[in-house]
Amino acid sequence: MIRKLRSRLVRAPVGIKRTIVASGDVVLTVLALAATLLVLGYRLWPASHGLLALFGLCAALTIPVLSAQRLYHAIIRFIGSEMHAQVLRGTTLVALAIALSAFLLDVGGPRAAIAIGLVFWTFASFLLGGARVLMRAIVMGSNGKGEPVAIYGAGEAGRRLVAAAANSHELRPVLFVDDDPKLQGRMVAGIRVSGPAELVDLLADQQIRRVLLAMPSASRHRRRQILESLKSLPVQVQTVPDIGDLITGKARLDELRDVSVADILGRDPVAPDHELLDACIRGRNVMVTGAGGSIGSELCRQIIELGATRLVLLELSELALYSIERELRERLRERGLDVELVPLLGSVLQRNLVRQAVQGFGIQTIYHAAAYKHVPIVEYNMAEGVRNNAIGTWYTAEAAIEAGVETFVLISTDKAVRPANVMGASKRLAELVLQGLAMRGGATRFCMVRFGNVLESSGSVVPLFREQIQRGGPVTVTHQEVIRYFMTIPEAAQLVLQAGSMGEGGDVFVLDMGEPVRIADLAQRMIQLMGLTVRSAGNPQGDIAIEFTGLRPGEKLYEELLIGDIAGATAHPKILRAREQNLPWPQVQEALELLVIATGNGDCESIQRLLLNVVNGYQPSCTQIEDLAWQRRPSAPHPARTRSGAA
Repeated sequence: MIRKLRSRLVRAPVGIKRTIVASGDVVLTVLALAATLLVLGYRLWPASHGLLALFGLCAALTIPVLSAQRLYHAIIRFIGSEMHAQVLRGTTLVALAIALSAFLLDVGGPRAAIAIGLVFWTFASFLLGGARVLMRAIVMGSNGKGEPVAIYGAGEAGRRLVAAAANSHELRPVLFVDDDPKLQGRMVAGIRVSGPAELVDLLADQQIRRVLLAMPSASRHRRRQILESLKSLPVQVQTVPDIGDLITGKARLDELRDVSVADILGRDPVAPDHELLDACIRGRNVMVTGAGGSIGSELCRQIIELGATRLVLLELSELALYSIERELRERLRERGLDVELVPLLGSVLQRNLVRQAVQGFGIQTIYHAAAYKHVPIVEYNMAEGVRNNAIGTWYTAEAAIEAGVETFVLISTDKAVRPANVMGASKRLAELVLQGLAMRGGATRFCMVRFGNVLESSGSVVPLFREQIQRGGPVTVTHQEVIRYFMTIPEAAQLVLQAGSMGEGGDVFVLDMGEPVRIADLAQRMIQLMGLTVRSAGNPQGDIAIEFTGLRPGEKLYEELLIGDIAGATAHPKILRAREQNLPWPQVQEALELLVIATGNGDCESIQRLLLNVVNGYQPSCTQIEDLAWQRRPSAPHPARTRSGAA
């Protein structure tokens, strides 16, 4: 019965809830006045005209006075200590009005009026405050069958999480943990607050296997500190969405998530320079190639928020183009933004399409994110990878020059530095194309932005590891010593947009990626944060094994961001300008024209020879050409061996 009542109260419309509470307040204040008069020896029946007037005044004042204290704006499930202060202020005002009225109506003289006011205030405060506490207990009452959980953070988010958990009947908060000594030992939302030092013993006593991190406004550095303190405990750690997603409405407080790898890394993004963000976007016609990819789609999301006039989405994949266009149109509608969206299906290798689009839509800024980026896939498809990454960049850049585009920004990669694979070599060649065109001269400013891996991108190890853990393992890592730089997709895109505003011509900008991360350590931390243990020789009973599969074709143990030296800082602390050697345009152009012929013929030997001649530092890690079609060509001396992709 209580459960049904609780369910009906929670689901009832707001207007009905307020009506119930307000009506209850009127009844309780009238009862408080009646009790007051009885205690003071007044006879209620038959009541005098003065007493009837007091009852009428009490009933009439209750709702307006309590409403002025915003008591009817609070959600019963989320009320805290501030509710008691509001009740006391409200009952004090009503008590003063009743005492004054009792004096004016001559209901026993000045002393009697003061006594009526004081006793009424006591009864009314107790009844109104107690009723709300009782109502909260009914609404939030637990059936005792949910999974016991600890909540790290006893602030507002933690209290709201208790309310959300009570309604779900799946989780049962039994413990608050907070670093604040002032809160430790106190009761918050009916749950005791303990310090982190007590956590180990309390987890065992309460049989807690899950900790909910309720600190949405905490910095990533602070979250990382907390996660480090929890890593040795046999618990799964989940978190509420961060404050940015809560403010923008992307997420609700009760939407628990697995801890993000961004929290594990602990990198706090630097606040953007809005002048740099606006410079190439606000009021301009912008094109993003590869608009449906991980970086391309995030660039599009930020560009529409920055007030572009027109955004042209060039994308090869129909599904990816459909998805990003639909998402962007929904964002435009929700935010009331006025940006013209132009979805174009096609490849950067279609010279006429690119030329027509850039000229026809009056493009002023291009962000060139279209690329094949998966190292083994490009290694197995050498000709197509070089065509798309290098020749496609050339065609798009030439179209930009012809149309008088003001700014052209290439999204590059750390794999372009002393490349060991075709993908990296093709991206370095794309950089050389822009550097050569910048030396040739013209109105278009060319620059490139080089950075490492982005978290949660397609092909990233993070979603792969998460999927493998959920399947029960094993988690596959190519090598024990592999390290990588990581950055979140939104941060990378934001820095790309700012770097593009600083280009002077042929600039290579390098993003500060922080400290590199050992991939094996990342896998271990992800396993632990999901409440599981690593199975190893020292722990054969562990839950998830980590297997080392060997480096994939073209893969390096570590990546670099610089070929030469840093020339100096820029206007942004996370963006550096590199000083690197380049080639004169005639030499680059000759290589490109030969590559067009070689890639068209699928001549992988010629492609590799050209890359070795042009791309300084290119040292293929594979002993033979790995292109699958090349290995199966009719004139191949030996049949290709069968390969399976490494995870």
